[in-house]
Amino acid sequence: MSILVTGGAGYIGSHTVKELLKKNYEVIVLDNLSSGHRELVPGGHFIQADLCSAAELKKVFSDHRIEAVMHFAALIQVGESCADPQKYYRHNLLSTLNLLEAMLEAGVKYFIFSSSAAVYGEPKEIPIREDHPLNPASPYGVTKEMVERILPDYDRAYGLKYVSLRYFNAAGADPDGQMGEWHQPETHLIPNILLHLLGRNPDFQVFGNDFPTPDGTAIRDYIHVTDLAIAHILALERLRLENSSQAINLGSSRGHSVLEVIRTAEKVTGKKVNLKFGPRRPGDVPVLLASSEKAETWLGWKRNFSELEFIIESAWRWHQRH
Repeated sequence: MSILVTGGAGYIGSHTVKELLKKNYEVIVLDNLSSGHRELVPGGHFIQADLCSAAELKKVFSDHRIEAVMHFAALIQVGESCADPQKYYRHNLLSTLNLLEAMLEAGVKYFIFSSSAAVYGEPKEIPIREDHPLNPASPYGVTKEMVERILPDYDRAYGLKYVSLRYFNAAGADPDGQMGEWHQPETHLIPNILLHLLGRNPDFQVFGNDFPTPDGTAIRDYIHVTDLAIAHILALERLRLENSSQAINLGSSRGHSVLEVIRTAEKVTGKKVNLKFGPRRPGDVPVLLASSEKAETWLGWKRNFSELEFIIESAWRWHQRH
């Protein structure tokens, strides 16, 4: 089966390409390299193209026999989306609409969408289930929600079958050390701790130590990126089998506080974090955890790499080498 992976030179996309190749799928990787890295692509047929160009995209579908699409390509910085929402609405929505149009014209009916826990906004209950109201708090989250609202219409009208996978906190690096997390700028907690321990920044600031949690710092749900990648393949296989569109959380139903992550990083690396506390950031909530029940039952998903210590060990190996 031939799979188009958009954003396949990015963090989660590249790990998914590797897992697809291990399962003997034919993989076509499309990325404009605006934030992805050609060096991260572990194989497959690579095409540098921009999803915002309908002409470039349609050529890809005319040149290749594509049977399913995994769509990772998107801008992902929440803060930037608040400062420049037009950039996010244009890129994340226009690119997806172009992609869906090209799929329909080519008769491609299976779509795996890289969504986000950002579609939920401030949670009304913990852990968050898939039927929780969608109320995103940032333009980035709104773009993901808007695509999720578009997809059921495409299913009803055109028979496009999809699975929207709502990630919580992707973390870690390929256990083989082939690829890892490489954002510019880096905004995620674990790589920023490790970059600090490698001497990139003299201090490490935690935003808020007055949350109503056991140690005062925010609690989040962390999933190893390889476990996320495997979930995409399970989603495609289940979608082809049942032909039933779904939205599914990818989380662990358990969380770790910021201080717990820092102490685990210190244990793994043998280094001490020079810790400073600052005020909470606007929109930060005390606890954000996913219910993983649907992923476990509908997908048969297991988390084989998502123990916090292994997540940090794998990321530390990657950052030391790169």
